[in-house]
Amino acid sequence: MSAKIIDGKEVAKSIKLSLKPRIAALKEKGIVPGLAAVLVGDNPASQTYVNSKAKACDRLGMYSEVIRQPASLSQEELVEIIESLNANPKIHGFLVQSPLPEQIDEPEITVHISPEKDVDGFHPFNVGQMLIGRGKLLPCTPHGIIKLLEYYDISTEGKEAVVVGRSNIVGKPVAALLMQKGKMANATVTIAHSRTSNLSEVCKRADILIAAIGRPNFISADMVKEGAVVIDVGINRVDDPDTEKGYRLVGDVDFEAVKEKASYITPVPGGVGPMTIAMLLSNTVTAAENIGS
Repeated sequence: MSAKIIDGKEVAKSIKLSLKPRIAALKEKGIVPGLAAVLVGDNPASQTYVNSKAKACDRLGMYSEVIRQPASLSQEELVEIIESLNANPKIHGFLVQSPLPEQIDEPEITVHISPEKDVDGFHPFNVGQMLIGRGKLLPCTPHGIIKLLEYYDISTEGKEAVVVGRSNIVGKPVAALLMQKGKMANATVTIAHSRTSNLSEVCKRADILIAAIGRPNFISADMVKEGAVVIDVGINRVDDPDTEKGYRLVGDVDFEAVKEKASYITPVPGGVGPMTIAMLLSNTVTAAENIGS
C-alpha cells in the first residue's frame, strides 16, 4: 500500500489563512507587519526564494523589502545594513539570505541581527530559548516540519525519531523541537549523519525519519521501516535532458521506492518547501505582535 502524501502546499495555505485575522488586528493598531530580506550576490536559487517571500507578503497585505547588494559587499558594509534594519520601525523581521560570499563570516553576521527581529530563528539567544522550550521565533523549516506532523495528526509522543543531518538550519533544531516536553514533541531522538556507523540500521529504527543530508535519493527503501513516517527536507537538482530546464528537483529520499513502505511521506517539491515561507511569515507576524505590544 502506498504512503499517504503529506501536502505541504495545503498546510502552508492553512497557516497563511490563519495569519489574516492577526494581521488585521495589528493594522487596527496602525501596525503593518514588515519583512525585509538582504540578498548579497546573484545566486539564482536565492533570488527565486527572496522573490517568493516578497510575493507572499504582498498577498497577505504585509510590507516587504528586498535589499540587493553586490557579491563584493564587505562584512562591515553588511553589518551597517543590519544595524539600519534593527533600527527601522517599518521592519519587524528580517533575514540575510544564505549562501553568503566567502568574505562574509555568516555566524558573526547572525549575532548582529536583533533577536526580536530574527525571523529565521538563528540568533544564539533564540536558539537558547528554543532549547529550553521557551522559543517564540523558531527556525522556519524545523517548525514547519512540526506543523506538517500536527496537521496530519501524526503523533510524536514516545515515538523514535531519526534525523539524518546535523546542520544548524534543520538537523539540530528539529531534533531539539521533537525532544521537548509538550504537544508534538516527547519523541526519542537520534541524530545521524555521514559519519554514523551502520546508518541503514539506525534509520530502520525510526517511526519518524527526517532526511536532511543534502544528497539526492540517499534514503533508499531498505533503510526505512515498514509504516514509518518519512519527511524529506532535501532539494537537489539532478540533470535530466528530457525536461525543459535540463534538470529536475529531487529530495534526499528515493520517493518512488520509499512510498511503498512508508505510511506518510512528503514529496519534493511540494512537501517541506512551502512550509518554510509560511513559517517565515508567521514569525514576522509574531515579531510584529511582540514589538507592538
